[in-house]
Order: sequence, then C-alpha cells, then structure tokens
Amino acid sequence: MFKIDRLRFGTAGIPISTPKPSTIAGIERVRELGLDAMELEFVRGINIKPELAKKIKHVAKKNDVVLTAHAPYYINLNAKEKEKVEASKRRIIQSAERLYEAGGWSLVFHAGYYLKQPPELVYERIKSELKDIEKELLDRGIKVWIRPELTGKPTQFGNLMELIRLSQDLELVLPAIDFAHAHARNKGKCNSEEEWREMLTLIEKELGREALDNMHIHISGIEYSDKGEKRHLNLQESDMRWEELLKTLKEFKVKGVVISESPNIEGDAILMKKKWEELKI
Repeated sequence: MFKIDRLRFGTAGIPISTPKPSTIAGIERVRELGLDAMELEFVRGINIKPELAKKIKHVAKKNDVVLTAHAPYYINLNAKEKEKVEASKRRIIQSAERLYEAGGWSLVFHAGYYLKQPPELVYERIKSELKDIEKELLDRGIKVWIRPELTGKPTQFGNLMELIRLSQDLELVLPAIDFAHAHARNKGKCNSEEEWREMLTLIEKELGREALDNMHIHISGIEYSDKGEKRHLNLQESDMRWEELLKTLKEFKVKGVVISESPNIEGDAILMKKKWEELKI
C-alpha cells in the first residue's frame, strides 16, 4: 500500500455541486474545491466497471486525489445463513478489487451484527471470514487496506477494541475510525479532547505509529438516542466538537484521509480542511 503524505480531506461520494455528476467529474470537482480525497460509494452496489476504473485511476493521479471506497451496506459476516456470509465476502472482495484497479488506498465496511450472540464468539467468526477475504486478496495481488468501521449502534459489531484486535490478527486490516459513530454508540460520550487522546493513544500503543500514519477517518455531525446512531447531521447543526477533534488529530500528527459524511458533504470537508490549515500546534 502506498503511504499518505499528510492528512487529506474529502467527500463521501461525488460532491453535490458537481455539474453532470459522474465519478470522474466528481474527482475533478474535488480538486476544484481545494480538497484532496474522495470516497467511492459502492453502498448500493459496485457501480464501476474495470475499464472505467483504469480511467478513474488516471484522473485521480493527475489531480492528486486519494481514493477510498465504502463497500455495500448489505454486509454481515456474522449472518446465520451461510449464503449471506458468502455474498458479504464477495461484496468486500469485489469492492477491494475495483478500488485497487482505480488506484485507491483503503476500503471501509460495516462488518456485521452481534445478533444477540456473545461478542467473543462473533469476533472469532468475523475474524475467520476476514482471514478468507485477506487470503484471496493477497493471492490475487490486490493490496488495499481492509477497514472494518467503528459502528454507530451497540447492536453492531465494531467497537474500538474489536477493531484493534482484528488489526493485530490480520495483515491487511486497520480500523476505520468514525468519530461521529463513536459519539453515538457511546450515547454522547467520545466528544472531548481527553477521550480522543485516549483513543489515539490506544491505537498507537497497540498498532504502532503506522496506524496513526494511515488513518481512514469519517467525521460528521450526528443525531443519536439511547440505541445509538439515528442520522448524520451537518457539523454546525450538531453537538460534535469537531474543531477540538481536529486539534487532537494534529497533536498526534495523524496522516491519512478524513471523509466528510455530513449531508452537505463538500461544505463540511472544506470547513474541516480550512480549520486544519489554520491550526498551529
């Protein structure tokens, strides 16, 4: 995997302001907006053919835009039915393959649900399925980071410790840290410099400096209840202390990609990048 030179900011999908939206036009628009990353949204299906992926790679390189991708939502590596698990694995593998062909860097996905089972049992099952995925990708020379996401509801697999353990156990795995999800999952906690320092210190202690130099981050505002995440909000319409979060990321000299998942994707990405550049630490 290639190294990321700094912390880059981008949009979850094609910017809303893109005239005649397409992936290529979206990458060019990202550059026009002064941003330097974009997440390909495969959430409802992998909508890019191999020949288009090659063109995307060329345009992203030319515009110095780092590409990530979000795999389809219909993934549960802990499903009761074997065919659902196999379909989930194929979706992750196909997403990784297409991202790799497009010259991309990191694939994020929601790994699964506990389904009222003991978390340790679920961990072992998801680890085993990810091991199969990793083997196939390595056998085929597909090298992108595979990132289970820190999820927004306690019923979903994917708390920070589970993601760290998977990253220790598997070669291609590192966590995707969604700070809005951490805030919602923990019913309004995880919204202070002290808590973020704790998270980043734990990541560095358990996974080494490499993990902080290669972070795939999602940030947005979020509405939540006792059951966790309800919906994403624009940063300035939420209680997310995003300016202090950026300050903490700068303090830890984090590199990688920050993807804005707010409804106003490019507005908040630009807001964060501007704030990041103003911060002097």
